[in-house]
Amino acid sequence: MTLFRWEPIASVRTCTVAAERWQSVRVRVVKIGEIARRTGTTPKTIRYYEDIGLIPEPDRALNGYRDYSVEAVDRLVFIRDAQATGLSLAEIGSILDLRGRGESTCDHVTELLEHHLEALDEHIARLERTREQLLELTERAQSLDPADCVDPVRCQTIAREVDGVDASVSVHAPPAAHPH
Repeated sequence: MTLFRWEPIASVRTCTVAAERWQSVRVRVVKIGEIARRTGTTPKTIRYYEDIGLIPEPDRALNGYRDYSVEAVDRLVFIRDAQATGLSLAEIGSILDLRGRGESTCDHVTELLEHHLEALDEHIARLERTREQLLELTERAQSLDPADCVDPVRCQTIAREVDGVDASVSVHAPPAAHPH
């Protein structure tokens, strides 16, 4: 006998993040394994979200098992969808805090997404510079004669000397510090 039957009841669009709502037809509580399966997470992840305050700690059954409400399912789906946009758990927590206080989240979410777009554009620019450097190195490698390679320590393609000064090519700069 199936204890739970899940049906999507409505697609709800909040600002820029969409979450699908689920409703239990027969009962109002869900065990951790079922909520994990339904939301595409793991029980360990759900417990972690409880520990850091992203979802409230659920009621416990007499046997000590966690009993999650339908609202917890909604929240987990939102967290998963927000992570898919690139938001960090801290950023998701700030959205949930605003919503929990009854405040609008639209401006805050827009600001977070704009910040992520800026960071992504900077990362793409760094990748494009790296690509150009790799193209230059490839062209250099194709023009060099392997017989001229006499340095036992360094490859003449990557490290070279110009007028007696080491002019090693740095193909990839270390990643910039993440802003949050």
